[in-house]
Formats: sequence, structure tokens, C-alpha cells
Amino acid sequence: MAIVTPSLQNVVVCGAGAFGRNHLRIYRDLEYSGLPVHLAAIVESATDRAASLEKEWGVPVYTSVEECLQTTKVQAASVCVPTVDHYRTAAAFLRQGVDVLVEKPVTATLEEAEDLVRLARENGRILQVGHLERFNPAVMAVQQFLDRPMFFEVHRLSVFSPRSLDVDVVLDLMIHDLDIVLTLAQSPVASIHAVGLPVLSPRVDIANVRVEFASGCVANFTASRVSTERVRKLRFFQPHQYVSIDYARQDLLLIDVARQPRSPEELAPALQVRKPSIAPAEPLRLEIESFLESVCTRRPPAVSGEDGRAALALALDINAAITAHSARAGLEHFRIGGTC
Repeated sequence: MAIVTPSLQNVVVCGAGAFGRNHLRIYRDLEYSGLPVHLAAIVESATDRAASLEKEWGVPVYTSVEECLQTTKVQAASVCVPTVDHYRTAAAFLRQGVDVLVEKPVTATLEEAEDLVRLARENGRILQVGHLERFNPAVMAVQQFLDRPMFFEVHRLSVFSPRSLDVDVVLDLMIHDLDIVLTLAQSPVASIHAVGLPVLSPRVDIANVRVEFASGCVANFTASRVSTERVRKLRFFQPHQYVSIDYARQDLLLIDVARQPRSPEELAPALQVRKPSIAPAEPLRLEIESFLESVCTRRPPAVSGEDGRAALALALDINAAITAHSARAGLEHFRIGGTC
């Protein structure tokens, strides 16, 4: 993706944890590749890490957004702090005229999301939400084949990690797929049925959800962060076609029904399998390049604050449905510290 930029863009990464380090790496790679982007500073609240971060990245490290903006001219920022701090951090940048890429989920509450959208609008700033799978080459490639998908089956399974335990599996993992399906289905949500259980943490670690849309489209989601394997797949059916996306492999498979078979023997000839050629790429790099292009051209971001709010709203509604189901089913004994 070409970045059109009239001048050097100073960027700051706020939060130098596991994912923040990936943002740091990509900004530095873009800078070293000759693009007019400069990694100007890091904001990291853990004061004991400041010295090592300064030595590693060769930029000043500040403990707060306010301290950073007092001494550094910044045009854009990546917000990679824990979800509970997204609103406070992103709002501080937006109020000072800085464009923001905030990791998903956009905020912890809908009220915070709506206020970030308002701040971006009132200050004329770019607010992009880090729904990474939008930039997966397989997801980008499938857009040209869309023809009213009516049934989705989505699986996102991961092995347990202590990372991101400040949120449940719906806000941690499933929200990626909620954003994608909302984008592909293009219809309001009509009903939600959900079940979820805590397994290794106090929050829900595995969940299964059925969402029906006003159009009649149905989507089944399964997300787990306590699996023995990693699976990241989305499949959907639309008229005369089955589509399968493997996020991890960046593969797209299309199976077309050429004609209605008259007998089981004619089934195989009626199916035509295609696997479009897809150039592999790192989704996070594409996401950051897209963000910087919006910063420079002032075009709306590929994943807007409103998109982030919509995914968050659905995730929170799913969590409410999980809570209601747990109460009906008497699942309190599944909780950490509960009675077995």
C-alpha cells in the first residue's frame, strides 16, 4: 500500500507490551525503508522499563501522554495499552490534535467509544480501530466475491496465555470475527443466543454464540483461549457458493455449484473448486500503512471509530447474553473459586 505523505510524520507508541512492540517494530521498519515516518517517542507507564526501552529503540520514553506532548511534536499515535486505559489514553491524544490508531476493542464501554468518536469528529482527527483481520490478505481478497452471504461458521481457538486476561474471550478473540461478519453481512442484529464459561481465568475463556441478522443471515461463532491447538477460520455460504478463509494461512477457497445435480453420482462434477492466488503480507503492517495513509491524505480510515463501536456493542450484547444464560443454567460453580 503506497503512503502519500506531504511531510515527515512523527509517531508515538503508547504501551510497549507484547503488541506495542510489534507497532514499534513496524514503525521503525517503515522509517528505515525511507518513508517519511519517524518513531519519535514511547509512552510506557512502567517506569522500571524506561531505561531499557530508551537503549533499545533510541527514542525518549515518557510515563504519560501529557509528559510526552509537552516535549515532543507528534502527528500520530498507536494506543496499545490495556483495554481499560484505551479511552483515557486515546482521548488525551485526540484533544491535542493527534491522530490515533487504537487497538481493539476500541474501549471498555459504549459510552467511552461514543465519546472517542465525538472527540475525533470535533477535533478533525483520524480515529482508526485496530481490527487486524480487516487487513488479512485473504479477507481483503474475498470482497470481490461477496454475493449475499447467509450462513457463517467461525472458529478462533488459541492456547492459553496470560496476555489480555483483563478482558474475556469475546472481547479478546471473538471480536475480530464479530467485526468481519458485521462488515460482510451488512445487516442489523436481530437476536443473540450465547453460552460461555471461565476455565483457567476468572473471566469467560470459551464461548459459543449464534447471531441472527435482520436479513435472515445466521452466524455461529466459537472462540476459545484454552484450546490445545490454534485455529482461525471463517466459512460462509452464499447462493451457489461456499467460501472458506484460513486467517493464519491467508488462504481463500471458493467452491461453486455449477448446476443442480440430479443424482449423487453427479455431485462431484457439479462442484468447481477455486483457490485464488493471494500475496502473503503482515496484516499489522498493512493496518499501520493504511492508518498513516489516512493521516497524510485525511481520507476516512479503513476501520473507523464507528466500526469499532459497532463491534464492541455486539460483543457487550453477547456478554450480556452469556451472563443471562449462566444465571438460568446455574453455572456459578464453573467460576474460579466456586464450589465444584
